[in-house]
Amino acid sequence: MPYVEVTMPIYSEASKIYPIIKDMEEYPEFMKDLVSVKVIERQGNTTLSKWVSNVDGRIIKWTERDIFDDKNLHIVYSQTEGDMQRFEGEWILTVIPDGTEIKLTVDFEFGIPMIAGLLNPILKKKVRDNSMNMLKAIKQKTEKNEDVER
Repeated sequence: MPYVEVTMPIYSEASKIYPIIKDMEEYPEFMKDLVSVKVIERQGNTTLSKWVSNVDGRIIKWTERDIFDDKNLHIVYSQTEGDMQRFEGEWILTVIPDGTEIKLTVDFEFGIPMIAGLLNPILKKKVRDNSMNMLKAIKQKTEKNEDVER
């Protein structure tokens, strides 16, 4: 079962980064691989959202539950239904000197056991690249917001 973890320092306060990560419906505005994200249910600190992604011309759809820990600036997500057998992970923000380290973890299984040995390394690289692109996009959006505030 592939697991991907990517991190990136962002030279901004966690309290400014977290709202960007939390506002998932806005992701398609600044993340090129995402076609749409629509929150279909909000209840307390939890949302249920439908996602559509275009990865190299292949459309992947899923519904995920996101649990927000606003106090600790932490998000846990897991697929409830969709194209993957399993898709879950978390967003973790950690204060570092001069800013925040953002970490995104993805634990997934596409559910094709007969060819998993061949596909998993390729899919893991794709998920890692896509996850890193998400962090870069969040960093750019955060820094753009920082420039506007100055």
